[in-house]
Amino acid sequence: MSIRRDQALRALMPFVDKDDIVVAVYQTNFDWMALNPRALNYVGVGAMGQASSHGLGLALANPDRRVFVFDGDGSLLMNLGSLVTVANANVANFYHFLFANRVYEVNGSHPLPGADKVDFTGFAAAAGYLGAQEFDSLNTFSNALPSFLGAQGPQFTTLNVVAGEAYPRDYDYIHSTAARNSFRQALNQR
Repeated sequence: MSIRRDQALRALMPFVDKDDIVVAVYQTNFDWMALNPRALNYVGVGAMGQASSHGLGLALANPDRRVFVFDGDGSLLMNLGSLVTVANANVANFYHFLFANRVYEVNGSHPLPGADKVDFTGFAAAAGYLGAQEFDSLNTFSNALPSFLGAQGPQFTTLNVVAGEAYPRDYDYIHSTAARNSFRQALNQR
């Protein structure tokens, strides 16, 4: 069983406060921007493997804001060492969501190496995240969100997902100066 990615994002939307930072990559980023456009959405597409590292920097620099990282399994596979770095930094405001579909979706849905063997939740737990869990049911995930987000970070959740509704891939916007300026201005308003 798997969760539709857009349904998982919709379940998360009520829990993301206006001052929270969301770092999302690749198709999850495009889906999130379509579902919940906001100035504190950090667009990290093009930096494959760097979502957790960018999120960590933002969490360290903004300890009074929660940072949500919406990562992809193919992306995280490029930078597994970041799990240890995040855990070692002991960032209480860091919530890492891995949207695992076992393919490199925006690059043609090429299969992820070791897709049927890799255990990202186990990696996060072994790295030292304070919590690491996995979901393949939307209802179970939705019910767990309040306790998950009420726990001190760093926290890690693997969501076994399928694509769901297709949202536009607006590469022009995510690579634009306007996107960076909008985020920077919102970040510096406090």
